[in-house]
Parts: sequence; C-alpha cells; structure tokens
Amino acid sequence: MNINLAELPGKLGAFGIKLAIALVIFIVGNWIAKAVSKALCGLMLKRKADKTIATFIGNIVYAVLLLIVVLTALNRLGVQTSSFMVIVSAAVLAIGMSMQGTLGQFASGVMLIGLRPFKLGDTVVAGGQTGTVHDIGILSTTILTSDNKKIIVPNSAIVGGPITNFSAMPTRKIELAIVVPGTTDLNKARDILKGILEAESRVLKDPAPSITIADASAAEIKYGIGAHVNNTDMAAVQASLLENIKQALTAAGIWA
Repeated sequence: MNINLAELPGKLGAFGIKLAIALVIFIVGNWIAKAVSKALCGLMLKRKADKTIATFIGNIVYAVLLLIVVLTALNRLGVQTSSFMVIVSAAVLAIGMSMQGTLGQFASGVMLIGLRPFKLGDTVVAGGQTGTVHDIGILSTTILTSDNKKIIVPNSAIVGGPITNFSAMPTRKIELAIVVPGTTDLNKARDILKGILEAESRVLKDPAPSITIADASAAEIKYGIGAHVNNTDMAAVQASLLENIKQALTAAGIWA
C-alpha cells in the first residue's frame, strides 16, 4: 500500500471538514428531533391523551427522525447508506408482518384512548359484551359484567363494531309498557300511573314524565310510560316504578 505523504495533510483536512459538518448535522438534527418529539408529546397530553401513548408515540417519532439524521450525517462522510437502508427496511417489514395482529390491537388501543368513546366506570355494550369498563389497555379492554365476570375484549373487536355507552349522558329515559284489560276505566288507570310517577322523587320534573296510550283494543290497553332520571338512578327507579305499579293496579282491582 503506497501512501503519498504529500497528499496526506490535504486528505486529512478534507476529512476533518466532512467530519465537522457531519457532527454539526448530528448535533443539530438530534436537538430538532428531541424538540419535535417533546412538542408532539406535550400537545397530545394537552389534549388529554393517555400519558403512556403520548410518550410511546413521541419516542417513535424521535427514533425515526434520529435515524434520518444519522443517515444524513453518514452520507455526508461519504458512507454509502443505500444498502443500510435496504437492510433496515427489510427488518422493519419482517417485524411488521410477524406482529401485524399485535400492531392492529395497538392501533385500536390508541384510537380508543384518543377518541375516548368511554371511560373507566362507564356502563357499555362494546365488542359484543355488556358491563362496566374496568380497565382500558393498549391491546385490550376489561369489562365487568353484572354477575361480576371479568371479560377481556380485544380492542380491535371494540373499534370494529358499534359501541353503546349508557353513561355518556347525565340523564336517561325510562320507558315502560303497562298493559291493562280493555274494560279498564282509562282515567282511573291514568290517574294511578300519574300518582306513582309524581310520588317517585327521583323522577325528573324537566322534561316532565309522560303517559300515553300506545295501543288499544277490546281485549287490552297498552300504556307507554316515559320518565327521565339521573343516570345513576336508572336501575333503582325502574325497579321501584314497576313494583309500585304492580301493587297499585292490583289494589285497584285492575290486575288480578
């Protein structure tokens, strides 16, 4: 190997300049990558995103930007990065293919936490399951049923189907169908039902409860009752109304 000592200072000087530029690219690029990652994470937290998700996404953004910075710096030094990019791309593709199910679950978890169709403690129908939301994770959501069963539902099953949130609104409407014999005195039955609604303090006055005749024939009359209550009172008030209606109609001789 022949080394031209006369050219060595010039080559070292040129390499030194390239190295200095590469270092500047790396330092400035790394600072920009951190700033962008921090700003994105802060923006997500400001919009009340989950801290774990915000941090994770911020780290991914930082890693991608840093990779671009490193490749740019290496390229400035004269290193051929095309083959390196092929290897990285192939590795990312292989990992993505092997984890596509998990990645799908993760994406669904991000959507649930970001869109917030429900929160902990809400009563929902989601992923074909009915119950109270116990935990919202990255890959799955845990729902407690009324008989105290813990059901773990994949987030993709929740995101891919309809979601009913019974706790989303502060009030709910109780709707009852009460059937009496066709020979029943209409005014008498209505007064009984009205008195029961007025006696129940948990029934809201605004909007006012309603009593309508939903259907009528010679054999029977069907009353439709509507009453708004606070969400937390829904089950208790409905049970109380049914019990009181049963007792009152029986006492009046309308029901046997």
